[in-house]
Amino acid sequence: MRFLIQRVTEASVTVDGDEIARIGRGFLVLLGVCDTDTEAIADAMVKKLAGLRIFEDAEGKTNLSLADVGGEVLVVSQFTLYADCRHGNRPSFIKAGSPDAAERLYGYAVRRLREGYGLTVHTGSFGADMKVRLLNDGPFTVLLDSDELAKR
Repeated sequence: MRFLIQRVTEASVTVDGDEIARIGRGFLVLLGVCDTDTEAIADAMVKKLAGLRIFEDAEGKTNLSLADVGGEVLVVSQFTLYADCRHGNRPSFIKAGSPDAAERLYGYAVRRLREGYGLTVHTGSFGADMKVRLLNDGPFTVLLDSDELAKR
C-alpha cells in the first residue's frame, strides 16, 4: 500500500464538473493498493498517517499531527502509484490491486481514519475520472510505502 501525502492549506475533488469533496488545512492523500495488501497493512499505514507530525508548532518545528491542528483529510484512490516504468516508455500497472480488492481496502482505510482516529475525512470517487486541486503547504510531500514500513 502506498500513501502519497501532501500537506495542504486546501484541496478539492471534482467529478464531471461537480465538486464532490473539499478540505481546508490537512492532508491530501493519494492512496494506492497493490495485489498483496491486507487490512493489517492498511491498519499500519493509517496509524502512521494519523501520527505523522509534519505541521509546524509555534517555534516553526514540524512537531504537530493532524489531530493537534484540527486538520482534515482528503483521500483519493490512485492506482498509478504502482506504475512500473522500468521497461519502455509505457508504464505497467501489473502490481496494482484488482479494482474490487482496491476499493475494499480503500474504504477500509477511510473508515479506520474516521472511526479509529476521529479524523474528519472526505473522499474522491473510487474509479472515477477526478480532477484534484490542491494548494500544497510548504510544499511538504511524504511517501509512505508499506514495504518500507515492514522493514523496521
